[in-house]
Amino acid sequence: MVRYVFKRFLAMIATLYLIITITFFLMHAIPGGPFTLEKNVAPEVKEAMMQKYHLNEPVFAQYLNYLKRLFFRFDLGPSFKYEGMSVNKLIGMGFPVSSKVGFLAVLMVIAVGIPIGIAAAVYANRLPDRIAMFAATLGITIPSFVVSTVLLYIFSLKLGWLPTYGLESRKGYILPVLALGGYALSFISRLSRSSYLDVMQQDYMLLAKAKGLHSSRITIHYGLRNALIPVVTMLGPLIANLLTGSFVIEKVFALPGIGKYF
Repeated sequence: MVRYVFKRFLAMIATLYLIITITFFLMHAIPGGPFTLEKNVAPEVKEAMMQKYHLNEPVFAQYLNYLKRLFFRFDLGPSFKYEGMSVNKLIGMGFPVSSKVGFLAVLMVIAVGIPIGIAAAVYANRLPDRIAMFAATLGITIPSFVVSTVLLYIFSLKLGWLPTYGLESRKGYILPVLALGGYALSFISRLSRSSYLDVMQQDYMLLAKAKGLHSSRITIHYGLRNALIPVVTMLGPLIANLLTGSFVIEKVFALPGIGKYF
């Protein structure tokens, strides 16, 4: 087990290194530079700015300096867009907001999505299943900016129950969490349903039914445990996506998260 975890950790480091390297050289391959949009700047001023940020050095030298700062000090360097701000500071200001909204969305997905999927599987091809899967299909197909706009229109503009922007109160989290977690909730519901229906056809489940065990015991002790394996596998990337924020959601609800810097 320790050996497996160590190998996966090394694979993660190698993957991150490749992403960092590819991103660095792709950014340098793009025409222009961080000061291209600056107008009426004297050549000597531009040269001084390039020298200050070591952008006049060879690309490979810049790459080595970037790796040193990143791996030894976890310094992502200055922001060329926001004057006087470092990338680390921007992440430090925005990530707590995005992660809190994302964490609430993850709780909603787990607490609501999985039970809906299991209930739909138990009542397969009946009215509860059809209603749940119809709603889940809508949640997957409708874009998040449409969901956000509809939620704002109904619950903020028409009903006046919830604020339109900001996180000054607890009510301010409700609409962003619903909009951010809507797709993941719908996806997990459908996956839970299909996984549980597949488990129900296995031989050990048929044997449990033949023995006359109570349906709730079959569902919880035999079916649910195995049906959640693919669901838990898919929760990993979904959780990472929710915790890192969303440009669309944070823009619509004016949240000071990390998504607005993407």
